[in-house]
Amino acid sequence: MKVCVKFLACVLLVAATPALADTTIAVTLKNHKFSPSVIKVKANQPSMIILSNDDDTADEFDSTSLKVEKVVPGHQKGNVRIRALAPGKYPFMGEYHAATAEGIVVAE
Repeated sequence: MKVCVKFLACVLLVAATPALADTTIAVTLKNHKFSPSVIKVKANQPSMIILSNDDDTADEFDSTSLKVEKVVPGHQKGNVRIRALAPGKYPFMGEYHAATAEGIVVAE
């Protein structure tokens, strides 16, 4: 009986845990530009951007519409979690080099 109760508790815990990102997208920041600069994700599903900053200096992945900010030091990686998005276009930029580091997430 104790095993059954423990199993049921584990099942309930897993069911209550928020969904992890279904999709991961590799993005590189080099010469203060994102590549790719257009990122397509499935609408209504969370995703994660794995940002590799190949520049010598830090930059911040920033987007008001995505509600995310993530500083990634030079020559390091950072994970940017993207919530489930309604269909649409969501601009982002590198906060420290906004003139060149810009892109858009397209949820379809």
